[in-house]
Amino acid sequence: MTDFTAIFFALVFGYFCGSIPFGLLLTRMAGTADLRGIGSGNIGATNVLRTGRKDLAAGTLLLDALKGVAAVLIVRHGAPGVAPLFAAGGAFLGHVFPVWLRFKGGKGVATFLGTLLALDWRAGCVFIVLWLLVAFATRYSSLSALIASAAAPLVLLLLGRNDVAILYAVLAALLWFMHRANIMRLVTGKETKIGRRQ
Repeated sequence: MTDFTAIFFALVFGYFCGSIPFGLLLTRMAGTADLRGIGSGNIGATNVLRTGRKDLAAGTLLLDALKGVAAVLIVRHGAPGVAPLFAAGGAFLGHVFPVWLRFKGGKGVATFLGTLLALDWRAGCVFIVLWLLVAFATRYSSLSALIASAAAPLVLLLLGRNDVAILYAVLAALLWFMHRANIMRLVTGKETKIGRRQ
């Protein structure tokens, strides 16, 4: 397998792994209202929580992270080198822009974390700790994700993972872009806190 073929396969495989809309699937199987008509309309775990089903939110968080882990580890097994990085990027893009939902997906936090854990578990653990600390202090899921994602490339640089740091600088920038409405609500004091329905 040539480098180009491996990279192309990794990107496509990662995309389709990431595009599985677990939040939407779980809530549909549970018989709740269409997730896209609740709260922010997002298909991620934070919006699933607004249905009042903590179990479904936890399941969505876990599965959205695991699909990122799976994409990276499966590609790494068959095509080491830079291919796993493209699998990680593909998985994130698949979650944010899933073809099945007309490219309107989630904001990518759990999948960002899953791929990060698969590429460097140390940086992933720092992400988790930062997210929890900020969430505990502020009860803003969005702010927790913004701070943890911004720190990820810096942590990777400190760990000597320069190649991975470049990827996560790009993914963090896209994650921030996907949170632009949340940022505006944070600035104006209108952002919804964890555990409250919109």
